[in-house]
Amino acid sequence: MRKISYGIFVVLLITFLVGGCTTDPFTGEKKMSKTGWGSIIGGVGGAAVGAAVTKDHRKGALIGAGVGALSGAGVGLYMDNQEKKLRQQLQGTGVSVTRDGDRIILNMPGNITFKTDSAEIAANFYDVLNSVVLVLNEFNKTLINVYGHTDSTGSDSYNQGLSERRAASVGQYLSSHKVDPNRIMTMGFGKTRPIASNATPEGRQQNRRVELELAPLTQ
Repeated sequence: MRKISYGIFVVLLITFLVGGCTTDPFTGEKKMSKTGWGSIIGGVGGAAVGAAVTKDHRKGALIGAGVGALSGAGVGLYMDNQEKKLRQQLQGTGVSVTRDGDRIILNMPGNITFKTDSAEIAANFYDVLNSVVLVLNEFNKTLINVYGHTDSTGSDSYNQGLSERRAASVGQYLSSHKVDPNRIMTMGFGKTRPIASNATPEGRQQNRRVELELAPLTQ
């Protein structure tokens, strides 16, 4: 199971921006040097390469372990069948199932997943996660991205840490129930990806969530 820090890219970008500035000797204005732009482009490219390496690492580990990759029309059919099973298992649980192309997103609201201000999974949510585990273990050619999110209450650093801990808790629960950890990546986004307004209690409740993004294992 791999964990990605959302803040790393931002820190690198700021560093490149600051380090790449020069002062025009005639006007006194700060300008971005060509070297600075090159660093930014290189940094962005490096981040993209890093993301690709993360994905390739999971793919390589799974394919090396004998899990065959999907291709062609088989990808859509595979995800169709997985979506159908998930909808059957999760009906009435409060977890929504959304299809986005060849990806499936499970939205797990924080009010049913965790106790307030805690990364400990609520005991009454175990059965729901066990239903998800049944499907994930049946469809073992699926990469699992676990994303943690919070509302805007509290400091940025606290929310970031809480979102990471909650994503890690779900990832660890899955791996402890025989879901191959090589399939799982966890990541916290703090309050940066709201799906509702943080100005109301109802909106903040929607923003406190963990999402599972399921993607097919392809070559």
